This record gives sequence, C-alpha cells and structure tokens, in this order.
Amino acid sequence: DGVELSVYRIVQEALTNVVKHAAPSRCWVSVVAEGGDVRIEVTDDGPGRTLPSAGTGHGLIGMRERVMMYGGSFEAGSLPGRGFRVFARLPYGEVS
Repeated sequence: DGVELSVYRIVQEALTNVVKHAAPSRCWVSVVAEGGDVRIEVTDDGPGRTLPSAGTGHGLIGMRERVMMYGGSFEAGSLPGRGFRVFARLPYGEVS
C-alpha cells in the first residue's frame, strides 16, 4: 500500500462522499506532486455540512489514517458560506 495507492484511495473516497452527501453542482479535484510532497484537494459547492467531531465518518477516518501512516496532514470541513473541502498532504519523493 504505497503512497500512490493511498492518493488514489483518498481521492476515490472523497469523491464518493461528494456523490453521497454533497449534492453539489460542481466538484474540483487537484492532485499536485511537488517539492517532496503530494497534495490532494477535493472541494465541492454543495451546502456543506457540520462534522460531529471533526470528521468521525468511516470514510473520513480512513482517509485520515492513510495520511497519518505516512506522516502527512489531513483536513476536512465545511467552507465558509458553502461547500466542503478535503485536503491531504503526504510526503513523497522528488518528482522528476
């Protein structure tokens, strides 16, 4: 289960959550590998939602655990006004 597979699974789960919970008109996905990190951002323009305890759903927990396994950082939450954002940063070798 390398970093590449974790990136894939995080994006997959974030998009699954968008479809299941957000009912957005748009969703944006960004995956950027640069400077020894890979950064993932999935944002939607749905109504947003309040997380009971900073993300206690199984999907969010799984994403957080994948990121923490590599010593990265993870954030998930409603955006001011509207929408929801998942952001993850995982250490990754230099991109050539």
